[in-house]
Amino acid sequence: MQDQIFHLQYAMDTFYFLVCGALVMWMAAGFAMLEAGLVRAKNTTEILTKNVALFAISCVMYLVCGYAIMYGGDWFLTGIQDVDVASTLTDFAGREGGFEGGAIYSGASDFFFQVVFVATAMSIVSGAVAERMKLWAFLVFAVVMTGFIYPMEGNWTWGGGSVFGMFSLGDLGFTDFAGSGIVHMAGASAALAGVLVLGARKGKYGPNGEVRAIPGANLPLATLGTFILWLGWFGFNGGSVLKLGDIANANSVAMVFLNTNAAAAGGAIGALILARILFGKADLTMLLNGALAGLVAITAGPDTPSALGATLIGLVGGLIVVVSILTLDKLKIDDPVGAISVHGVVGLWGLLAVPLTNDGTTFGGQIAGALTIFVWVFVSSLVVWLIIKAIMGVRVSEEEEYEGVDLSECGMEAYPEFSKK
Repeated sequence: MQDQIFHLQYAMDTFYFLVCGALVMWMAAGFAMLEAGLVRAKNTTEILTKNVALFAISCVMYLVCGYAIMYGGDWFLTGIQDVDVASTLTDFAGREGGFEGGAIYSGASDFFFQVVFVATAMSIVSGAVAERMKLWAFLVFAVVMTGFIYPMEGNWTWGGGSVFGMFSLGDLGFTDFAGSGIVHMAGASAALAGVLVLGARKGKYGPNGEVRAIPGANLPLATLGTFILWLGWFGFNGGSVLKLGDIANANSVAMVFLNTNAAAAGGAIGALILARILFGKADLTMLLNGALAGLVAITAGPDTPSALGATLIGLVGGLIVVVSILTLDKLKIDDPVGAISVHGVVGLWGLLAVPLTNDGTTFGGQIAGALTIFVWVFVSSLVVWLIIKAIMGVRVSEEEEYEGVDLSECGMEAYPEFSKK
């Protein structure tokens, strides 16, 4: 009877991991639709190509070496498919917590859940460098980011490793439940390095420093992408509980879902109200980014706040993202979709908000973790971007940028019937 219970828990926790991973994978569609909606029509095909290609590259590179760097084990996932049933049952029976101990699940399900997080980090970079970066330069960077840069900082955080053998972030009290810093701020740090090397889009900033709006081509598509991301985030945060098969963890999963949704709602409302105050109008793009900011803000600690606390954390994230987007524009840091603000600046807020509701963390530990992630990812990414620039260039020509990168990089248009003949 006991063996049957263990078999059931193993199957339940494995299935829960796989379903949550599938939800996170669906976020790839959300990023693709959001970015395609916020760029100009002449750059849509290239954006979609990047999003599909980066997901494929992320899966292959994390399989080849990324997972091994982050968590140890063999490259190419050697042996991960083998399951020793007798040994697994023995592990269950020998635990102090018994049925209510930690989760035991398939190693393959763990890899699947982790690999879609890698793709999420890389997707953040895509939108920030949109409309002027060479496709193949971006894809080369994706290989390094997903195969080495991200797994290294992942090893220092979720992997339990020490930073260059010097200190452990865990010992400092650093906590990032589902990746406000480890995934989102890391992706934004790589994006910031790329944007600084790349420069702004032509016509974005005037000679006297004025900021010129470059509207996206398809706001319904951007809205669809936001709702897809909102949905996928339940798997992102909910799956990070790591277990479903007992009452305490099932309740924790439910609370994480609730808090994730509450934070997104709070972020959307905060951004909408602040945009109305600043611009006198309801700005849809700020509303969309506000919802995403709320999601990023709660990701570092969705398990400990009350529903009201999660709403307020998300609301502050929504306020921050509006201010950050406007500030980066004043600094002439051109981010077409607001990715650096949503995932980077608000990702930092998410990390700093954790000690407000979690007594097991410290502000010092959170700051140390944030600095480690940012410095490593930004500096290493900057080096890689500069090497790529020296070897093959990173920016398309002025003529190609004017005509749109769809034709120059992909040879086809997303909306050919609307083209001028």
